[in-house]
Amino acid sequence: MSRNAEVARQLELFADLLEADGVEYKPNVYRRAAENIREHPEPIEALAAEGEAAVEEIDGVGDAISSKVVEYVETGEIGELGELREALPVDIEVLTRVEGVGPKTVGALYDALGITTLDELEEAATDGKIQEVKGFGTKTESNIRENIEFARHAKERERLGDALPLAEDALGYLRDVDGVEAAQIAGSIRRWRDTIGDVDVLVASESGERVVDAFVEWPAATDVIEAGEHKAGVRIDGVRVDLRVVIPEEFGAALQYFTGSKDHNVELRNIAISRGLKMNEYGVFDVSDVEDPDAGQRVGERIAGETEESMYAALDLPLVPPEIREGTGEVDAAREGSLPNLVEEGDVRGDLHTHTDWSDGRASIEEMVVAAERRGYDYYAVTDHATGPGMVGGVGLSDAELREQTDAIESARAGIDSNLTLLHGVETNIDADGDLSTDDDLLADLDVVVASPHAALGQDRETATDRLVRAVEHPSVDVLGHPTGRLINQREGLDLDVARLASAAADAGTALEINADPARLDLRGELARVAIEHGATIAVDTDAHAPGTLDVIRYGVHTARRGWCEEADVLNAWTVDDLRSFLH
Repeated sequence: MSRNAEVARQLELFADLLEADGVEYKPNVYRRAAENIREHPEPIEALAAEGEAAVEEIDGVGDAISSKVVEYVETGEIGELGELREALPVDIEVLTRVEGVGPKTVGALYDALGITTLDELEEAATDGKIQEVKGFGTKTESNIRENIEFARHAKERERLGDALPLAEDALGYLRDVDGVEAAQIAGSIRRWRDTIGDVDVLVASESGERVVDAFVEWPAATDVIEAGEHKAGVRIDGVRVDLRVVIPEEFGAALQYFTGSKDHNVELRNIAISRGLKMNEYGVFDVSDVEDPDAGQRVGERIAGETEESMYAALDLPLVPPEIREGTGEVDAAREGSLPNLVEEGDVRGDLHTHTDWSDGRASIEEMVVAAERRGYDYYAVTDHATGPGMVGGVGLSDAELREQTDAIESARAGIDSNLTLLHGVETNIDADGDLSTDDDLLADLDVVVASPHAALGQDRETATDRLVRAVEHPSVDVLGHPTGRLINQREGLDLDVARLASAAADAGTALEINADPARLDLRGELARVAIEHGATIAVDTDAHAPGTLDVIRYGVHTARRGWCEEADVLNAWTVDDLRSFLH
């Protein structure tokens, strides 16, 4: 298991504490290094073993940071980080989950009121103490108070993007253990929910104790929570990973049982009961001639259980895709033969929302194009940020700079050896009233226009919906980017009437985006389903800021699958000719 993400989190914590302590500039250096380490293809521990010079080969990592990386890999600690924590003993990771509370706010409130925890923050906001601090006011205090409950809830669940790599590392480790015949992720993570509680891993083996012993000895585990004959739990980077071992004949039954939501499984069990069958985590059993079918879990003749397909087939149902096993109509659709033919990762032909180092990306146009070619894409759009509401630190491009970028795009096109079609676009900003931050004439000249809300994300439902309806109705807007503006476990985003927005988008010929960034997944699956039911087209984009982040497209595709999206519903699964017909 690579420790890149673990090391990156330590550097991000370092950056937050530096910023809270009032340090300028240096926090952004640490954050950039953290991003590059997280995305680096080689394991950071292997580079650290070679020495600081090898770590410094990662872009943005200088000698000061490389020494801390080596120190952490070798000892599990960073001495200077420990000193920062002692000097500023705040729970900064939790406090900054409150919308509007950044590291500087944490530092200011610690200096003024000694606030170190979420409970203390809530108490101060309730007692009216925050508004008395210089630089704060009643509105800031009210916003903090209103968002504390969301922060508490966010603390309870992990983002899919943080948990899935751990689950995949667990699979890789377990599949190499002697006696393991099959291993699979289960639970809500297999349904690709945007947040999860624990990671559930299922193994088929006749040697349960051997597998459990190997699991609790996994070097990546930082803590063993429990260990029995057939199940165990460990903790990795604060995330609980649970293992269950079953015999091969019951693997399909257990996989079905531990993947489906409660509502989904109850519906299946009721169908089984109506047919004189018993369905549980051990299989499907014929109990029609059994005097007491509740006498045990394995009562009656087993008629299914080795595979998931057999479990559904025993009820005369086709296999229901894991992403839609939520008890929201999929069982009825399976009965009626009307399950959707869900979009797949291989259907995606291009990406319509990406960034380069012209704005806040970390790679050149040419480097991003090469990455798109390696993915085998038919088309690829560069849509750097425009200036406007929500853009800070000089990130966005002016209209003049966007016109200058046209020459760079033409140069990149000339260097393409494949059949990739390079599109020039922009991610323009939607202001509080629904106006765009880029000149209309320039928008009309671009190949593709993504319009996104980056500011005024606390608007009420009606105002926010009116604002975005106006944006999608703009004649040059092709895609509404991350429509709610949410950040998972950090910001709820806009409360929208998605049905009304989707209807307006369908009429205007504008696609609604599923932003595949694991920190966003916006629209989320449930809202994407509402969107396509009201005729909207979906665009699944990565919002990539570096070549490696083009790979997060899988999160977007599986979110689309949660929304019952088929290939025809997804704009960037269309041919380049069909895409051009859709674009303004």
